[in-house]
Amino acid sequence: MLHLSSWMTTLPMMLIGMVGIILVIGVIVLAVMLLNQVTRRK
Repeated sequence: MLHLSSWMTTLPMMLIGMVGIILVIGVIVLAVMLLNQVTRRK
C-alpha cells in the first residue's frame, strides 16, 4: 500500500542523498583523472 503523504516527505530526502552520492563519485573520478595526468610516465 502506497501512502502518498509519507512518499512526499521522504522523496526530497532521497533526492538529496542521490545528488550527494553522484557528487562524491564525480569528485573521486576527477581526482583519479588528475592523478593519472600528474603521474603519467613519459
